[in-house]
Amino acid sequence: MTLVKPNRPQFLSLDAMMDEVHSGDCISIGGHHFARLPMAMIRTLAARNLKDLHYLSWAGGLPLEFLLEAGAVSQIDICFSSLDIFGLAPRFRKAVEGGTVPMNDWPALALINAFRAREQNLPFLPMQKPEGSAVSERCPALRPWTDPVSGRDLMLVEAREIDVFLMHAARADTSGNIEIYGAHALDKVQAGAARKVLVTVEEIVPVGQLNRDGRGVVIPRNKVSAIATVPGGAYPCSCLPYYTNDWAALRKLVEAKVLRDAADALGNAVPDRLRLAAKAPRAAISADKFLPAAVSMDAPATVDEIMAVRIARTLDNDSYASAGAVSPLGNVAYRFAKMTHAPDMIITTLSGGHVDIAAGPMSLSLVEAMDVDSAVQLTGGEDTYWVAYQGGFVTSEIVGTAQIDAQGRTNTLEITKPSGGLLRLPGQGGMSDVANMHRDFVVYVPRHSASALVETVEVVSAARGIHDKAARIAAGYRPGDVMVFTNLCVFRYDDSAGQLVVTEIMPDVTREDIVQNTGFKVVFHDDCGPVAEPTQDDLYILRHHVDPIGLRRLEFVSARDRVAVIDDVLARDAAALQHIAGDVRPS
Repeated sequence: MTLVKPNRPQFLSLDAMMDEVHSGDCISIGGHHFARLPMAMIRTLAARNLKDLHYLSWAGGLPLEFLLEAGAVSQIDICFSSLDIFGLAPRFRKAVEGGTVPMNDWPALALINAFRAREQNLPFLPMQKPEGSAVSERCPALRPWTDPVSGRDLMLVEAREIDVFLMHAARADTSGNIEIYGAHALDKVQAGAARKVLVTVEEIVPVGQLNRDGRGVVIPRNKVSAIATVPGGAYPCSCLPYYTNDWAALRKLVEAKVLRDAADALGNAVPDRLRLAAKAPRAAISADKFLPAAVSMDAPATVDEIMAVRIARTLDNDSYASAGAVSPLGNVAYRFAKMTHAPDMIITTLSGGHVDIAAGPMSLSLVEAMDVDSAVQLTGGEDTYWVAYQGGFVTSEIVGTAQIDAQGRTNTLEITKPSGGLLRLPGQGGMSDVANMHRDFVVYVPRHSASALVETVEVVSAARGIHDKAARIAAGYRPGDVMVFTNLCVFRYDDSAGQLVVTEIMPDVTREDIVQNTGFKVVFHDDCGPVAEPTQDDLYILRHHVDPIGLRRLEFVSARDRVAVIDDVLARDAAALQHIAGDVRPS
């Protein structure tokens, strides 16, 4: 079946456009995390009594939560699903843990290539095998394949077609061309693989007005089926350059017993402060607007700060660091390194969409606008793989994990509860790919315990499957380290020992503490010593310039204390946003 569309998309109302989605369709969702999610369309679909939808997308998150609540989904194919700082997605967990909705886990590269193959009218495309990971066994589109020319063991991923792709964008012109402002997510390749592409936009402008400042990308009109003008169509998520995220509203949503009721109460009327904040120049988003800092300079270094600074010391001027999904500690470490000893390093954020950003203060509401403004290039997730990841250009993508074993294999898929039964975790996103592609495979465990550091993980979501130096070079990758940072110590994979070995110990921690809290036999390196603590200058930069609202704390507190920390982070973020928005003149 052809995916060719008429040269002129239809301009419809939101309700009329949603009539194009039917029970049994395979749908895919544009945007990324809490950026440019098509919330108006999702809310409308959730009220339509649709059934048997096949949800095929990079992430689940809020859109999947809405559709699961509505009983509309009969199949899930994704790479990842969480609610960002708000934690696990409860309806997703319930559906998968209870077995009521079948699910397949996808490596991100497999999903990208499946869409790309369909766009190019190919039955499949080759890709690097996620060596060491069990995710390929969970993805029905992947098949082992040996290249007859080079003899390399690769994989073939089958093409996947989307019936309906839903996306929200900044603008359309009167001919039907669409402008995405900022990071592209996977929207371009999803649109290319879809029979119908349905788009809500903030406004319609004359032909010739799109992407004049070069901070976006245009999807041509012959790739679009229908357009509806819906101002605030992504709210309470962001849609730059019109408005930033409303984190207080997002919290109300994710904590609501009934999403539809909470969403209806919120509506899509964007508060003025979010519109003004989206227009704030980068110079206005300065660290002084976030003060007083969450942690006083009189306080001694906390474990999260010691870990952040120690991780930052693995980076240098030749580092290329990619910020993974939902990794506050990694983001803080990157920005600290760039602000201090590694000003020439490259940082990409929003899964590669913002390339080579400046190092500014961490924020919830303002960081996307700040990174879009400072980025040297704005791209999509598929570009990130094709241009940076697959070629081995990235050195680091520091992410957290729920479970890791003696061989450095991670598990972010599922674990058995102490009481029995399955606990579904968010998923691996692209970790199964990048564990081998990036020079270094570096993960962190905020709370070191025998249940987190185990002899053998229950299922391997990601691992460094290509360890040998010669094998890595032959595959086109650089030799590098496998490291694990915890609140008790630092591990490094040792080839001679064949496992993770303790190389550094955190302050006020003994060897016995590590042994008692580790589920595998602990080996200490002959030169094992203490982790170097941050200096007073380090702490000042970290607390006042890198992370004044204290985002780094979120991963280190218990569930009981997490609510209070989220309260504090959101309050500090909101105060800074109000301060900055107040300095912006309405246009």
